[in-house]
Amino acid sequence: MQVFLTMIYRELKRFSRSRARVIGSIINPLIWLIFFGKGWSGVFNNPMAAQLFGGVDYMTYLVPGIVAMTVFNMSFMQGITLIWDKQFGFLKEILVAPASRTEAILGRITGGALMAMIQGVIILALSFTMADLNVSGVLPALGLSFLVGIAIASMGVAIALKMTSMEGFQMIVTMIMLPMTFLSGAFYPISTMPEWMQWLAKVNPLTYAVDGSRYYLAGVEPTFGIVTDWVVLAGLAALFAGIAALEFRKATID
Repeated sequence: MQVFLTMIYRELKRFSRSRARVIGSIINPLIWLIFFGKGWSGVFNNPMAAQLFGGVDYMTYLVPGIVAMTVFNMSFMQGITLIWDKQFGFLKEILVAPASRTEAILGRITGGALMAMIQGVIILALSFTMADLNVSGVLPALGLSFLVGIAIASMGVAIALKMTSMEGFQMIVTMIMLPMTFLSGAFYPISTMPEWMQWLAKVNPLTYAVDGSRYYLAGVEPTFGIVTDWVVLAGLAALFAGIAALEFRKATID
């Protein structure tokens, strides 16, 4: 477990030392909450809209989605740090070290998920001043965030292992992230989407994190059932982590 814990420590330490990255990761979700959430709250300030959003105001409906989206976005960026390590030779040192590659990559993924979850905690804490949220739902919502963080960090690492260009990775990830974000139900109910979009939403990991977090934090009845949300996210986290570990074990020094 020493390699696993060391990689977690490294990811958290590197993030804490990057002030610009910490500030940027907090400001971006706040922009969504303030300019998007507050703007649309006035539009949806009526009883009919409250029924559409599960009986809560739009800001309360939006916050759990933004928190899950924050964890999702930051977890995906774990792939960029992997490419960075490729370019500066640190990844080569891990590959030739007499240590378990599986432990090393799982530690890296876990560290990335924890880092993303910490940012989610900060956004959630600030959101209590903007929305009517359930304090009792914080811990289970963070549990769901951690699972989606593991799943998406693993996906980002698996993609990055196949690439050498940071620009290429960012382009591919942006193409993946935007549809997944809008299909997750973070901004509007899945039931209002066209049928073909609803089918895509059902295969989106972020959908289940948003669905479960909204149930715990806002009291909105889950679309898929809270047990389903936990089971799907746990299964996807294990699946994608396994894929990332397998790809890393096959990686070469070149």
